[in-house]
Amino acid sequence: MPVEKSELSRFELGKYYVASLFLKGVIGGMRLLPYGTRIAAMGTLVRGLAPLVGFRKRVRNNLKLTCPELSERDINRISAEVSDNAGRAMMEHFSPEGFTARQRNAKLSGPGVAAFDAASAEGRPVMIIAAHFGHYLATRIALQARSGRPLGCLYRRMANPYFNEAYVEAFYKTGSPMFEQGRRGMVEMVRSLKGGEMIAIVSDLHVHGGEELMFFGKPAVTSVLNAELAMKFNAVMIPCYAVRQANGLDFEIVMHDPVPHSDPKTMTQCINDDLEQMVRQHMGQWFWIHRRWKAWNGLGVQPEDMP
Repeated sequence: MPVEKSELSRFELGKYYVASLFLKGVIGGMRLLPYGTRIAAMGTLVRGLAPLVGFRKRVRNNLKLTCPELSERDINRISAEVSDNAGRAMMEHFSPEGFTARQRNAKLSGPGVAAFDAASAEGRPVMIIAAHFGHYLATRIALQARSGRPLGCLYRRMANPYFNEAYVEAFYKTGSPMFEQGRRGMVEMVRSLKGGEMIAIVSDLHVHGGEELMFFGKPAVTSVLNAELAMKFNAVMIPCYAVRQANGLDFEIVMHDPVPHSDPKTMTQCINDDLEQMVRQHMGQWFWIHRRWKAWNGLGVQPEDMP
């Protein structure tokens, strides 16, 4: 878990400071390039570095666990696409001006668009359930432009405190409010929902304290808090995906039917199933680098069962 600077040793602070300088230098150098060129260049760079930093191995292991029918050729192709998309998303995050200008008029499709418009017009609270798929910030930008209302985002602080400052600053350039994961951020987010506002949350991470649900046919520890909040505040809960287009720069925002209110586990399993359906259609756009199926308190996929 990320900690405050005061909790780190001088050696740890020094390592983070040097790493931050390096990353900011690479990103700053890329920003000198035209928008489209820099996005593609970062995708190529991360794709090239993926085997060295462990990305390729993590993707391969997750695919072998969940999709054993895939050929070696398919695994290699998906691994390259995942790394390329991750690099592009990183550079888009740190190019908020150009990214916002380009995605403001992104195409919206799917039955969830009408549900979103109706809820927005009525002033009902809306929960956009996103994932590390394509680039979820494109969804935020497009929906804010469509509704004229802010779309608050919950984010996880980075471990590097120096780089985190730049990371959060770039987030704010796509809109506000921002809610940092933790007690204070959760209180602010709940207050926002209670006031009938709109928020966006990514739901595809392993969460300690979650329930054991299924994802790609394997047990995955998943938080049901989003569903609990939707029921408590009568929020419209819409699964939403920013699908990267063939040119590598634009997105289609696909909005599915709202999740019917029932009980938290059923609703959350519905979200997992919906995401799996989208990932199977665009295997290279989901962040297979995450440790989504790791074990916790006897739940999830146990270490001995991983490839």
